Amino acid sequence: MKLLSLTVTTEQENLRVQDVLRDVYDVSESYLSKLKRRPGALLKNGEPVYTTAKVQAGDTVSFDPGDPEKLPIPKIPYPLSIVREDEWLLVLDKPAGMSVHPARDPDEPTVENALASYFTGTDNPHPVSRLDKGTTGLLTVAKSGYVHARMKTIQHMGRFQKTYLALAAGVPKEARFMIDAPLGPEPGSTYRQCVRADGAEAKSICEVLKAVDGMSLVRLTPYTGRMHQLRVHMAYAGCPLLGDWLYGERSALIDRPALHAAGLVFTHPITGKEITLSAPIPEDMRMLLREPDGKNGSEFYELT
Repeated sequence: MKLLSLTVTTEQENLRVQDVLRDVYDVSESYLSKLKRRPGALLKNGEPVYTTAKVQAGDTVSFDPGDPEKLPIPKIPYPLSIVREDEWLLVLDKPAGMSVHPARDPDEPTVENALASYFTGTDNPHPVSRLDKGTTGLLTVAKSGYVHARMKTIQHMGRFQKTYLALAAGVPKEARFMIDAPLGPEPGSTYRQCVRADGAEAKSICEVLKAVDGMSLVRLTPYTGRMHQLRVHMAYAGCPLLGDWLYGERSALIDRPALHAAGLVFTHPITGKEITLSAPIPEDMRMLLREPDGKNGSEFYELT
């Protein structure tokens, strides 16, 4: 991962190195502390420098945004569908049945295992947001702890928005509605979540795109990121996701919760550019929406 550099402006003159790094690259106190201990990771005009050193207009300040070493994640080669990749981060289309983090079974490949094998140098997988094992679609992964922290800041600033497509059991009464229901752990369970008055704020938008055979294709937009949010909210609205054994019922039609992260718009943490990505609806969901004449109903899969 290459060094990130800035040229000190007249307005920044006589500030400390750590001040201009915070100002331009949002470098945290903890990360500055790590840079101090890494030879060659912090430079002024190409030479090692203390974080407290003063700068002058025209000086070049550089730092290494990569991880100092490989994380001890077992490498398991596994083919991944990569939608977009650059030096800082990667977005992939996660398949169903694959966990993001290492599983109890050391031989079961996960996203982190596969990326630990795929990445070179000291790049490491730092998932920005997780998807449940059964959920398919777009998953963003930072290649270093610093980039991961920047992505988390972008999320909190509302500049990271995902759109999901799902198949729901039943058809909601309204074509478009907001589900505003706080979520928290279900009493007596270590895994299930539920709607509860003392829970954390949770908001989702549901839009019905198509109804067929007692089920509906819906577009879901979460405005918060709670555990199992969309699954719990759709069950709360009376239309649990098809195949969601945890919050609804098992289905003979699909062996997982029918949820797909189909669209993503975010501000790149390093370049500042807006990135727009999409992932096609997976085959197991698409097959259930085919028209009698063989059409696949692709007109309903557009994100807007």
